[in-house]
Amino acid sequence: MNKRRFGIIGEKIAQDYLRKNGYDILKTNFYTRRGEIDIIASINNTIVFVEVKTRTTSEYGTPAMAVGNTKLKHMKSTAKIFLMLNDLYKYDVRFDVIEIIIKNGKCFINHIKKIV
Repeated sequence: MNKRRFGIIGEKIAQDYLRKNGYDILKTNFYTRRGEIDIIASINNTIVFVEVKTRTTSEYGTPAMAVGNTKLKHMKSTAKIFLMLNDLYKYDVRFDVIEIIIKNGKCFINHIKKIV
């Protein structure tokens, strides 16, 4: 399976996880010239911008370790555009990472809330 297809599977798993935990999915794969956000969701008057990282192992570090300062900067710039386009400035904002490890047919999910 190619890397992009594997990532899409991880994003679908993350969307299902969020829905089961009370989130409303507002948008997926929101692209701008400044960057991309995998999932934009809302819960309790908060807009949540989610980066999904899917791996088969954490041998080389956790999936969230792949979300560095540059990626976070691009997420924030992209989030500002989304908020502006949808007039959503009155909401609180949060940036999350959902780590998904798929190994031996099992799926492990770790939701890291409020990365800064």
